[in-house]
Amino acid sequence: MNYKIPVIPGDGIGPEIVAEGQKVLQAAAERHGFGLEWIPFDLGAEHYLRTGELVSEETLKELSGYRAIYLGAIGDPRVRPGVLEKGVLLAMRFYFDQYINLRPVKLLEGVWTPLKDKGPKDIDFVVVRENTEDFYVGQGGRARRGKSHAHLEVLRSIYQVKFGLDIESDSEEIGYQIGMVSKEGCRRVISYAFQMAASRENHVSSVDKANVLSDIYGFWREVFEDVAAGYPGVKTDFNFVDAITMWFVKNPEWFDVVVAPNMFGDIITDLGAMIQGGLGLAPGANLNPEGTSMFEPIHGSAPKYKGQNKINPIATIWAGALLLEHLGQKDAADDIIRAIEVNLRQGKVKTYDLGGSSTTSEVGDEISRLIRSG
Repeated sequence: MNYKIPVIPGDGIGPEIVAEGQKVLQAAAERHGFGLEWIPFDLGAEHYLRTGELVSEETLKELSGYRAIYLGAIGDPRVRPGVLEKGVLLAMRFYFDQYINLRPVKLLEGVWTPLKDKGPKDIDFVVVRENTEDFYVGQGGRARRGKSHAHLEVLRSIYQVKFGLDIESDSEEIGYQIGMVSKEGCRRVISYAFQMAASRENHVSSVDKANVLSDIYGFWREVFEDVAAGYPGVKTDFNFVDAITMWFVKNPEWFDVVVAPNMFGDIITDLGAMIQGGLGLAPGANLNPEGTSMFEPIHGSAPKYKGQNKINPIATIWAGALLLEHLGQKDAADDIIRAIEVNLRQGKVKTYDLGGSSTTSEVGDEISRLIRSG
């Protein structure tokens, strides 16, 4: 079997870490008897600065013909913050309706965690983040003193919502942001979390801030309870977002599958990355189980390290393992994770962030070697 996979190396360190991910995935493919054909796409800062285009409708349509996209990183100091992230990453996320952001939070052997007396058996859970709604719908604005009107739209494949705002203010200027969740959007991501829990420890923890933002997150809770009723064998609990950050640090072993609205999921997954050893070890997946999904490290483009061959590629390699599992090649994905674990446990070839002096490419070479040697 041969898989065609679009590759977006992106900006900064993106091309370097993606190259190592491709190298490792190729080794796993050879060992398990399938082929990988990489299809490069030029998206990111260089493309934008050269053409003025973020991502075209034509490119989005072409990418929608594939099941999985491999992404390095997007972001460049030459472009105003938010332009590339919103114009490329969010545009793809919304266009492909990648409504699940999946983040494994797993401490591997040989990796230091800042949590005292915690080890790999204590830190092994997954965060399922809703990925297209909440305060990240991209609708907001500013208004100066007096009267004004704003027309805002949230367009998704499963619904369309329009807001007409009549604003009257005596403040010099205000900024506002629309946050919304839908029953359809909440139900599908929460259902995914429960289905995942059935293959793990049968425990789902919900995250919200319903004690303060009761309309939006009280609604989230109602949908959670409705979905939970269909899974009587699964243990559930509710957690305010501020409290769960405390419990991640104090008792990470309490958690199995954590499901969260978009904004809070974004926040707690960075904390999850730190307790599993840092951003260099944190993979992510933006999933549409019925469409086009995208796999990437959760760290940024780190432009100051561009071309230095020193950044840890393990998050990108691990994201590649998630990609292969998504394509149905679980044995190959498991081999990659095992090779990562052996590499970290042996501690001979590691980058500076893990206390070593190896290069990005040396880590990729070593993990590839471990896969080939079985």
